[in-house]
Amino acid sequence: MTEVSMTEESYPTALTIAGSDSGGAAGLQSDLRTFLTCRVHGLVAVTAVTVQNTLGVHDRADLPPHIVAGQIEAVATDMGVGAAKTGMLASAEIIAAVAEACGKADIGRDRQVPFVVDPVAASMHGHPLFDDAGLDALRDLLLPRATVLTPNLDEVRLLTGLAVTDRELMHEAAIALHALGPRYVLVKSGHLTEDPECVDLLYDGEKFVELPGPRLATPHTHGAGDAMASALTAGLARGMSVPEAARFAKWFVSNAVAHSYPMGAKVGPVSAFWRLSPENRN
Repeated sequence: MTEVSMTEESYPTALTIAGSDSGGAAGLQSDLRTFLTCRVHGLVAVTAVTVQNTLGVHDRADLPPHIVAGQIEAVATDMGVGAAKTGMLASAEIIAAVAEACGKADIGRDRQVPFVVDPVAASMHGHPLFDDAGLDALRDLLLPRATVLTPNLDEVRLLTGLAVTDRELMHEAAIALHALGPRYVLVKSGHLTEDPECVDLLYDGEKFVELPGPRLATPHTHGAGDAMASALTAGLARGMSVPEAARFAKWFVSNAVAHSYPMGAKVGPVSAFWRLSPENRN
């Protein structure tokens, strides 16, 4: 029998408050893969279960708001949360429950636990993930609590009404989003497909920081936004500052897209597997 060595080493914790993706490419499945490869223990508060694959979202069931809140409270009171993020929140009622539970757990802006709000309003296939009431609740209840808000350009338009078509307009969008309450805004530029680079923008209300990266010629980008937000959350859980964690997340997602792979009939997932090679583990 092989002897197994024991260790008392522990790891930072990060909480994802998100929906389940049956295809495994996005949602909490993507978050947990990212947390693992960033050497962070993943905690989960499931908000909804989706029936989806590479062809689209075919159905979903939302969890009762008190069950979502109970998951947050359970892990926060026993295991502790080093940083937290949101993904798909499904409804105004769930958003309200999440905001209340995060308040009790000291999660959010100007509190002990950093909070990344990824405002997932639609699937990559264009399926809406909550209604106008949900969008209002997100804007009113969670954005003022966010340490970092991480919208893509479609979400920028939903939150501010601004249609971003170039890098200059990304600056305007960041200013408008920051006025809604988050401490930092990280505007993702993946949808600026005419730009030869993929330059994301971090803004703290005073200073803009550009995060450049290559625009890679691959159709397989499912889960890229989730991977970036969860890598950012993992960095914060490991004690990085927001600018440090944002640079780490950009590095992570650029490599994840570079190592994406085909699966199913349409858009395949970005990969966290590249991080398992010895030279990329730290």
